[in-house]
Amino acid sequence: MFSFFKKFKKPADEPLDAPQDDSARVEEDAENAEAAQTEPAAALADETEFEHKPAIDAAIPPQPEVPPAVTPEAAPGEPKPYWQGRTDSRWSRRPETDAASEAIEPPPEPDPVAKKSWLSRLRHGLSKTSNNLTGIFVSAKIDEDLYEELKTALLMSDAGVDATEFLLESLREKVRAERLTEASQVKNALRELLVDLMRPLEKTLMLGRAQPLVMMIAGVNGAGKTTSIGKLAKHLQSFNQSVLLAAGDTFRAAAREQLVVWGERNNVTIIAQESGDAAAVIFDAVCAARARKIDVMMADTTGRLPTQLHLMEELRKVRRVIAKAMPDAPHEVLLVIDGNTGQNALAQVKAFDDALGLTGLIITKLDGTAKGGIIAAIARQRPIPVYFIGVGEKVEDLQPFSAEEFVDALLG
Repeated sequence: MFSFFKKFKKPADEPLDAPQDDSARVEEDAENAEAAQTEPAAALADETEFEHKPAIDAAIPPQPEVPPAVTPEAAPGEPKPYWQGRTDSRWSRRPETDAASEAIEPPPEPDPVAKKSWLSRLRHGLSKTSNNLTGIFVSAKIDEDLYEELKTALLMSDAGVDATEFLLESLREKVRAERLTEASQVKNALRELLVDLMRPLEKTLMLGRAQPLVMMIAGVNGAGKTTSIGKLAKHLQSFNQSVLLAAGDTFRAAAREQLVVWGERNNVTIIAQESGDAAAVIFDAVCAARARKIDVMMADTTGRLPTQLHLMEELRKVRRVIAKAMPDAPHEVLLVIDGNTGQNALAQVKAFDDALGLTGLIITKLDGTAKGGIIAAIARQRPIPVYFIGVGEKVEDLQPFSAEEFVDALLG
């Protein structure tokens, strides 16, 4: 209002008491009204005080548009934030190239105390296997007797004939090529060969590829399948993943109740039935996960021996039913094997892989076993990724497989 009056004030040299010509004022008002209709609105805004713009706005250059952060409520199929190269977990997100993923900071580094505790438990768990392997290098001469003792130790650890012969032949060549003369040097050479053999088994489990990400978990009774599912659910929740479990083990007594207990511990929903077809339970679970926009759905399946062909056919049926509920599912087919079973574990891997097409392994109960060399046999015979290894009953006792950490614990 004040600017309006300022705009039409008389010139300074005009006498204040000069007589006013009404006809001139009417003509001037008409001209001003006509100018107001043709003048751009932005110009009028600059000449008035009705628009309260902060004066600092004019000094700020235009800012680039910042992409919106990806949230856990992203649309199905839309990738979520990812973390690559974490040393405390084998989980990661699908790598992205857009600006949204680059703007997301990775999670904090793992707790050094927790990492040290895990390595200590791993060494303790593999101590029986380690004692058989490392004892032969104490004050030993590099001769044929050393190779014979090493061959026996590798076979005793269930590394298998194929992997043992491969390692010994490679070790002989390495000793000759590098002219190694000390037992400690031979031990280091064996360490490098074992790491190179097992490193292809390291693989990152990619999250966010689908919603839900359907994981089918198989294994024989007693391998720790249901317990591993409960531990995996806890790991997934630490990455802000919503989880739903399907109690598809409808044959084993108390299997459903055991899974329900793990669900209560982790505050995870369980889809279960008192009795019925396992495939029907898992089908309902996949449909429920899709409707509720769950991130990960894990299906427990009935434990069975690979020699029971009619039961293995039931597993194939479960896989087919999952594909009917979600065309590209299951996205992961994991086999849980008991590390104490040695070469029998390798037979299970081959049989279940032939029947289902395994995408990963979980090796449990490595604590206290003298058969830790089974991973070398798997790497040589059927190199399926080992996602996790377990050395105890606690949740933190299931950790991602690292070839270097495992071999360091194996050789002391």
